[in-house]
Amino acid sequence: MKLVVAGPFGVGKTTLIRTLSEIATLHTEEAMTETGRPVDDLAGVPEKVTTTVAVDFGRLTLPGNVVLYMFGTPGQRRFFPLWRDIARGAVGALVLADTRRLADSFEIMDMVEEQGLPYAVAVNRFPDAPDHPVDVLRTHLDLHAATPLLLCDARDRDSSLDALIALAEHVLDSLPAAPAAPVTPEQP
Repeated sequence: MKLVVAGPFGVGKTTLIRTLSEIATLHTEEAMTETGRPVDDLAGVPEKVTTTVAVDFGRLTLPGNVVLYMFGTPGQRRFFPLWRDIARGAVGALVLADTRRLADSFEIMDMVEEQGLPYAVAVNRFPDAPDHPVDVLRTHLDLHAATPLLLCDARDRDSSLDALIALAEHVLDSLPAAPAAPVTPEQP
């Protein structure tokens, strides 16, 4: 099952994939430079020193031999064409959000919806981020009632796993029901 881990710049996508992957992750993080400062808004994430420039990749096998292939996307606007390529063939997306910058998630959720992907939202809990009840977050993010919304800590395996499992269950629930096998009359 190919899943996209998406979200704005600096929300914890790389961390979540590293936390969950059972294999050494592929990641394309590079040091941020002075040249990128005008286009990479560090508001809310002043400690960030690296950024994903292409893709993160990890794999996780769940009980029942369900294999999740996690593809993390860069969060900056200049990488959105790459995002569409990475999302091709995915069955769902986990959108990470940050309460310090919730509005930054709208553009990402719009892209996920435009691709027709079912998705779940996981609010990554940063130590200095404001804490809000889930119902307030759901309203502020304008989420459909069926869209899973969870709180998580991308550094914590159990918390991240709960978010990914919620997405996988949502994806499976979103699949069309298999047509019933045709009934054929018995041959005499």
